[in-house]
Amino acid sequence: MNDEQLLRYSRQIMLPDFDIPGQVQLLSAKVLLIGLGGLGSPIAMYLSAAGVGELILVDDDFVDASNLQRQIAHGQSDIGINKARSAANAVNELNNTTTVTVIEHRLQDAELQEQIACVDLVIDATDNFASRYAINEVCWETKTPLISGAAIRWEGQIAVFDPNDPTSPCYQCLYPEQDTDSPALNCSENGVIAPLVGIIGSCQALEAIKLLTGTGSTLVGHSLFFDGKYMEWRKLKLSKAVDCPVCSTSS
Repeated sequence: MNDEQLLRYSRQIMLPDFDIPGQVQLLSAKVLLIGLGGLGSPIAMYLSAAGVGELILVDDDFVDASNLQRQIAHGQSDIGINKARSAANAVNELNNTTTVTVIEHRLQDAELQEQIACVDLVIDATDNFASRYAINEVCWETKTPLISGAAIRWEGQIAVFDPNDPTSPCYQCLYPEQDTDSPALNCSENGVIAPLVGIIGSCQALEAIKLLTGTGSTLVGHSLFFDGKYMEWRKLKLSKAVDCPVCSTSS
């Protein structure tokens, strides 16, 4: 690291269990972030601020006035701009040493596989089951750790799935695909309190930093639930589903 980097990241380098080796690992890390809305906004900003070397930002949606209540990477002047592009501009303003790649369409099939295979970590900040299942399946195929988050109304959750850990369940263990018969909750129909996405997104960013640097213990094998209305956290242990079509050893 050069003198400028030592100064910029000095407050992290001060941490005894992080130090210069942790910062060096962040600077060399490559992260794929899918979804640059309420969750993706703080994730992108905090990972860049912390010094993650390369971010690939993916979103096919455009900034709308109703997004500005909670999607803090976007501003008034970004209305009508692609969210990945808008978030990239915010990231570059915060830390122009982070290399940012923008993908303004939905990743599918071979392209999704290609992008996930070339990163150290995937963060799912999407808002629909189809994307979450597809991302989870490819992460398992490529053995790429996955951090998942969701937020609606006053409640949110975070989970970490690591195909390199033989005890780790996957996203589909937590939400079997048959559950998609029920309509998915979304902010446009059910609402969400503004700071909630910041809390959940920040937790996803923190889990990412821990995974990338091997610091502390992560949420692998657990799901963390947050009730913002009553300020309550619950941490639940997750187990592999014996018949999971994605991660079960018998599948």
